[in-house]
Amino acid sequence: MNQGLLNSLTDTERLLVAETERDALKGLDEDGLLDLHQRIRRARTKYVKNYRRAASAAVPGVGGRGMSYPRNQRDRDKAELFESVLAKVSREVAVAANRASMELRTERIEAARAAKSAAPAAPAADQPKSGTITRPRATKKTTGGVKKDASTRAMGARRQAKRDAR
Repeated sequence: MNQGLLNSLTDTERLLVAETERDALKGLDEDGLLDLHQRIRRARTKYVKNYRRAASAAVPGVGGRGMSYPRNQRDRDKAELFESVLAKVSREVAVAANRASMELRTERIEAARAAKSAAPAAPAADQPKSGTITRPRATKKTTGGVKKDASTRAMGARRQAKRDAR
């Protein structure tokens, strides 16, 4: 990071950036990381907003957006700094969330295995006899289209009778 930019930060902003160092991030849990993420996002939004407002206000005086670009460099640099710091914290939040998800998944799998092994076996009376297979039918018995075919034939016969009567 640019030392001049770091020197231009206020004390609270400098502390906020210092909280994103690797050692400081390792000590935070998922909720702490989310809180830090929110505070950094607020700082980034503040400097993006300040930069855009100042740049748009400078356009009429200078004559165009390109001419007003070199002005307001400090806010643009601060917004970029907080954007890069936010990306770092976002990656750590993703890692923590993935870790928590995997822990929850393993807990659920272990609980399901424990419940399955602890469940009592069904008594022999409830099980079907070995010679017979009791399973539901795969398909329902239908008329095989007989009714539909008869209806179609009758409709054709009515149509033909109508023509013949003319």
